[in-house]
Amino acid sequence: MYRTALRNVLAHKGRLLMTALAVMLGTAFVAGTMVFSDTFGKAMRDSNSKSYSDVSVQLVDRAAGSGASAKQKSESGSAALTDATLQQLTDLPGTGVARGVVSGFTGVADHKGNLIGQFWAARGANFAPGQDGKDQRYPMAEGQGPKNGKEVALDRRTADKAGYKVGDTVRVAANGPVVEAKLTGVFTTDDPVVSTGGTLTLFDKATAQQLLLEPGRYSSIVLTAKPGTSEDALLAQVQAKVPAGHQFDVETGAKLKADEQEMIAKGTDSMRTMLLVFAFIALFVGIFIIANTFTMLVAQRTKELALLRAIGASRKQVTRSVLVEALLIGTVSAVAGLAAGVGIGAGMQSLIGNLNENMPSGSLVVKPLTVVVTVVVGVVVTVLSALLPALRAARIAPVAAMSSGDQPASQKSLVVRNTIGSLLAAGGLALIGYGASTGDTSGRLPVGLGAFLALIGVFVLLPLLSRPVVALIGPLLRGLGGTPGKLAQQNAVRNPRRTAATAAALTIGLTLVTGLTVIGASVSDVVDRAVTSSMKADYIVSAANGMNLSDQVPAQVAKAPGVAASSPMTAAYWELDGTTKSITGLDAASFDQLVEVKLTSGSAAALGKGQLLVDEDVAKKFNVTAGSTMKVSYPDDSTGQLTVGGVYRTGGMLGPVLIDNSEVAKHEPKPYISDVLVKGKDGATDTLKQSLKDATGANPVIGVKSRQDVRDDFSQTITFALNLMYGLLGMAVLIAILGVINTLAMSVFERKREIGMLRAIGLDRRGIKRMVRLESVVISLFGAGVGLLLGCFIAWAINGTLKSSLSGLTTVLPYGQLALFLALAGVVGLVAAIWPARRASRLDILSSIKTD
Repeated sequence: MYRTALRNVLAHKGRLLMTALAVMLGTAFVAGTMVFSDTFGKAMRDSNSKSYSDVSVQLVDRAAGSGASAKQKSESGSAALTDATLQQLTDLPGTGVARGVVSGFTGVADHKGNLIGQFWAARGANFAPGQDGKDQRYPMAEGQGPKNGKEVALDRRTADKAGYKVGDTVRVAANGPVVEAKLTGVFTTDDPVVSTGGTLTLFDKATAQQLLLEPGRYSSIVLTAKPGTSEDALLAQVQAKVPAGHQFDVETGAKLKADEQEMIAKGTDSMRTMLLVFAFIALFVGIFIIANTFTMLVAQRTKELALLRAIGASRKQVTRSVLVEALLIGTVSAVAGLAAGVGIGAGMQSLIGNLNENMPSGSLVVKPLTVVVTVVVGVVVTVLSALLPALRAARIAPVAAMSSGDQPASQKSLVVRNTIGSLLAAGGLALIGYGASTGDTSGRLPVGLGAFLALIGVFVLLPLLSRPVVALIGPLLRGLGGTPGKLAQQNAVRNPRRTAATAAALTIGLTLVTGLTVIGASVSDVVDRAVTSSMKADYIVSAANGMNLSDQVPAQVAKAPGVAASSPMTAAYWELDGTTKSITGLDAASFDQLVEVKLTSGSAAALGKGQLLVDEDVAKKFNVTAGSTMKVSYPDDSTGQLTVGGVYRTGGMLGPVLIDNSEVAKHEPKPYISDVLVKGKDGATDTLKQSLKDATGANPVIGVKSRQDVRDDFSQTITFALNLMYGLLGMAVLIAILGVINTLAMSVFERKREIGMLRAIGLDRRGIKRMVRLESVVISLFGAGVGLLLGCFIAWAINGTLKSSLSGLTTVLPYGQLALFLALAGVVGLVAAIWPARRASRLDILSSIKTD
């Protein structure tokens, strides 16, 4: 039987080709993901480990980034890292070298005044020379390090990218005004900020403290132990000197390196998990192709299998022979997939390098686990997919098999199948509906479980659905294709299980693609409405890094030529009736010119009286209306009462509670300024935009965006995420296309006599091609249509669980894109039918009629 199985594989290798390709592509995705994540993770670990090469012990001031001043820290009883601290640690018996580090956000402008690189990877630090005048961390490739506030140094990559040379004037900014300084040096470094594509600007110590922190203060201190002193011994010495009640993180270099390695490992594991999800989706699609192929092969070899039974082969032996065929195909395909996966991993590594030349790279890492997982997954998926066809083959009685080429499914099996499918689909849809009705994150688990059950239920019911659905488009097929169209319709419903198995692969892909598209369109819509419904301002001025704007910016903007009205948008957190709420401050005088709120009660004029405006959610939660009072606890520990002057509709960019800036200033001496809203005398013009940039000193850190710019930013983010998902689902769609090709090709082989008879009675080659093509299009559109409906329903349910996070979210169906998906499915059907149709049209009439 084993020799028979081997001969069967060799005899039907053409018909098994698409199955092998499907397994190979799925396992290649798995192997490529594991190779890429292992390679990328090792490169990141190797790159980041260099940054701790001179660190024995490090002290980090947790409060340095909180904005707390040295005076505030002194009053609170906590200490800061100062020159005195640095000297104390320098004098420790185990300290070889002690270095004070100042670090913070610093943006660098190019020659056009635009920020170089991304704001989240723009850092500044202090140049800390030793007695030889050199800083070992930042060796100068050209020039020298900065010595005063009018000098800076840049990393090599940033200087080259902007075209700066030593001696040029460079414009940099932290969270304050722009600083113009002379470029005195260009350095090289293995600092992770630079190695991952960021910018690094060096100042002298005093300037760095002034711009990034405050005079005399460090964000961290790095100690290098003397020879013979261990890191743990130096750590003990440091901990003895650290005052009680400190806000310092004190760690050894080894611990910092281990923590960094763990963080990188978690990051790469998350990336690997995401990619593997899509890889297993591709394999899940492949299951339908494998099962369909073996089902057709068993049906085509019914007499052969029956003869084996007649001469003494047991049911177990027949089952085993089919599974051995699957084992051979799975093994060969998985090994080929492993080889292809190594190539995919190398390609992904190269792609990342091309997208960001600063990303660390290294040699490919192919772990034994990758080899084992790839081969095992390929073999297991193939064998399990062939299990049901193998069991069916063993159940065929020898005499019955010899008298018929195809055994119809029993009425009992159809009833059982349809009952199970109906129960699964109904249960899944009920769970989805329940999850959507919750309106918050608690519904996500029921929606996810329901979507899985509904998808499985629909797959089970697809044979039942295929007949009525295909019958609906029968008149269209006859109108477009005439007799070939009628034959295509009949062929599509001749074997509903086969049609369903082929269509199911496309259903999975279209369900996911449609769901993602509808969710993306819905989120884009709510963001667009939030911007357009609440903002009258022509421009929004904000910090590129999302941090607090300098308190000088509102005054600078107000004085800019062409500005009709402006207002800083401040943010605070106050306790209202015992619950902390986000408060948005705006100038009452310019409120009506800059923003628009749809009031359900009260008046916007109440802001000028020092009263609150609250949205409907807050009004409902606290049971307040216009005229109600609320108890307030302020950050300065004072308390009071505020009157609710109006209630507005929830949604938009303004937040849940609005108040005049003058009220915020009473309790927040230096309020957090998130944005400045601007209304132009002549609307949004390029002249006004340039005027605002000039007024803020052409600061690279400060962005000036129109309402359309804000919408475009959100749209680009969503579009990028969708395109990434589409790309990852591409493998599953490709495997689905192979499934259509495989089914049609095997169907043509099955129907050789029928096709020969059609040719004999007058149907020409063109008619045969049209018949096969239309059959392929029908199957593709059937699978795509079911996927579109299911995807839209699941997206609606997921949107229901997001309503608590995105106020005003409604489900938006992008009809144009959905129609495009359906049209593309039709094109996929046409493309998939090219080879089978060509093969069918070239069959010899006489030899086909004589086929047994």
